[in-house]
Amino acid sequence: MEWKVYADPLAYGEQVERLLYEREDEYSLFLGILEQIKAERYEEYFLAIAFEGDEVAAACLMTPPHPLQLIVFKETAGIEAQVAERLMNGGIVVDAIVGDRGTARRFAEAWTAKMGGSYHVLMDQGLYRADAVNRKLEKSPGTWRVASKKDAPLLEEWLLLFEQETGIASSTPAQAAHRIDSFIEGKEVYVWEVDGEVVACMKKSRPSKRGITVSFVYTPEKHRRKGYARTLVAEVTEELLQEYDFAMLYTDLKNPTSNKIYTEIGYSQIANPVHLALDEVQPE
Repeated sequence: MEWKVYADPLAYGEQVERLLYEREDEYSLFLGILEQIKAERYEEYFLAIAFEGDEVAAACLMTPPHPLQLIVFKETAGIEAQVAERLMNGGIVVDAIVGDRGTARRFAEAWTAKMGGSYHVLMDQGLYRADAVNRKLEKSPGTWRVASKKDAPLLEEWLLLFEQETGIASSTPAQAAHRIDSFIEGKEVYVWEVDGEVVACMKKSRPSKRGITVSFVYTPEKHRRKGYARTLVAEVTEELLQEYDFAMLYTDLKNPTSNKIYTEIGYSQIANPVHLALDEVQPE
């Protein structure tokens, strides 16, 4: 296996994008993050490719502190272990991996066998795709709009609560404020409003050639079980599908309510990726 690390995301993209776009929906997360790296939205990133001869066998992408993404394009015995060893030898710290269940598990096993510690499932995910929205869906009271700067304090609070509830990140208040400012500046966040009160939110992210991803779907506890988020996601998804061929979203499969809601809207599960945490050996 030949291993090459890339400093230039454009050169990296020339090697992997053709393969990624063959399964654009399934690889939407990888594609979307790569596009954000190319747009200089990340100061720190890691990009590498494993080659078998002239063929791309596997591709790695990571934007610390976010998890490693590893895609195996060409099944080769032990390739995940070889990638793990190359990352270790390069001094790359990996504390989590997200992706195909088999690939992620084999990488985690190889990593922890060498580095010690263990791994556990942080989130068993459902990857969903929508090509159309169920127009017979009952609509909750209210209307949607693009979030503005006046919504920033509330959205910052909700982002911290969303991260706490999902367990997938842990931003500081300053980091949350910076992220929300960026989302609002990019007109990426949508809110559902009832009688002048904002009761739910969502955002669009990581556009690719044909698709767009829905994320940060959140309703505070006092406004739940009223259908606000479902109607917001349905109406904004329908709006997005006027520009894109499909919309994607990730769910926690342990949350049957959200999975049921997205299915009612018109989303169908197409894959079952996993987010694994790699636990360090604790000192005695």
